[in-house]
Amino acid sequence: MPTASIARSRRSARSRPASGPEAHSKDTMPDPTRAAIFDLDGTLIDTYDAHHAAWRTACAANDIELTPAMFAWSFGRTNPTIIRRFWADAGRPDPDDATIERVAEAKETDFRTELDRTFPAMPGVPELIAGLREQDFAVAIGTSAPRENLELAADRLGIADLIDASVCGGEVVHGKPDPEVFLLAAERLGASPAQCVVMEDAGAGIDAAKAAGMSSIGIVSTGRTAAELDHADLVVDRFDVLRPADFLRLLAGR
Repeated sequence: MPTASIARSRRSARSRPASGPEAHSKDTMPDPTRAAIFDLDGTLIDTYDAHHAAWRTACAANDIELTPAMFAWSFGRTNPTIIRRFWADAGRPDPDDATIERVAEAKETDFRTELDRTFPAMPGVPELIAGLREQDFAVAIGTSAPRENLELAADRLGIADLIDASVCGGEVVHGKPDPEVFLLAAERLGASPAQCVVMEDAGAGIDAAKAAGMSSIGIVSTGRTAAELDHADLVVDRFDVLRPADFLRLLAGR
């Protein structure tokens, strides 16, 4: 199905208008004083089951058994990193680039088919992001997922016009827990890391936010526990309990 195109960055040289529709233009984004950066999988959409099914199929096609520990380790990491680890766990030689590309493409095709069929959106996503924009937050998505997944999700969530910048797995050298994805998102927003709040569902993502010098919110989504996220600045068990005031309080406490 057709999906909206999500900009890598909408920054412009113009300063922020005091009010009016230009302040939240789809095509331009003035320099923010504060920013919210959202992970995608498990944060904006509950993709646990779809990812598990797709990885299980991809592994089985290559005579590898996907264990619960292997799948749990994959959360928040890029496909090449995951595939290399799965091959190592199975006692296989390191896969070449062609194998990684083949396995990743098959897995993501299966994943997007399932996601498009079921689409398990987290409740309250558009409302929170719109509320953050009203509080002069710039908003980005920083994910290890391919851009096609991001565009499908943003289109189905109805938030494509609310996202000022985005970073996907293929655009960074180091995946989470390295902070590169979030630092690049902040750069594309024109925001200082100290003025960014990251929302994540994986421990590796919280580690990345902390390494970037950003505040963090952990969400206990499917397959997670609060203990895995206890190093976040705030932990919630539902997306729709969050308000822009929670993000403001975290920044005020730095």
